[in-house]
Amino acid sequence: MGEHYDTVEGSPGADDNASGVAVLLELARLHARTPFRKTVRFVAFTLEEPPFFRSRHMGSRVYARSLKPKEEQVDAMISLEMVGYFSNEEGSQSFPFFWLRWMFPTSGNFITVVSNSASKGLQGQVRDALQASMTLPVETFTGPWWVPGVDLSDHGSFWREEYPAVMLTDTAFYRNPHYHEATDVPETLDYGAMAELVQGMSEVMMKLDQKPKSRNN
Repeated sequence: MGEHYDTVEGSPGADDNASGVAVLLELARLHARTPFRKTVRFVAFTLEEPPFFRSRHMGSRVYARSLKPKEEQVDAMISLEMVGYFSNEEGSQSFPFFWLRWMFPTSGNFITVVSNSASKGLQGQVRDALQASMTLPVETFTGPWWVPGVDLSDHGSFWREEYPAVMLTDTAFYRNPHYHEATDVPETLDYGAMAELVQGMSEVMMKLDQKPKSRNN
């Protein structure tokens, strides 16, 4: 599980991405003594933001590439990317394509599990575990890298190395008006929703630990 801890110049980065950092740290604290069958790593990455975004210098890209020579098996990578901004206001959610408003809520009060086609199985496992353990609504979106935002964060680095990975997000600039702005401050976050996400992600971790190891990933 991972997230990036850098932010853009001039922005406090409360949602982008201190919210992901907070959820990761709390999960690490809660599960410090959990006897997982599989190896679980909580990783904080740097250099996710421009000008390094999508480059070989991204912290997550360097990390993912380093796993190949060691022949490390990766069953799942979950990226926590902006998970703290929620709104019940109608019309607060926007989309990369206008027709998606017929498929998803137009109020930004849900968390989204984003995947590519190769990681769709992992996406379903994460969705099911979240829905079984929290009342915060969960949506899923599967699409290619060229859909704006689909490879928005560190999970994209793992896709490039053909590892299964998904992104958990509040949908970033499709919802949060403070994205990359000086107004991205702690007061704008929904801490109740974030606490519920910690509970949900705890269930995800336990469920994924029960799954048999894949021979191909």
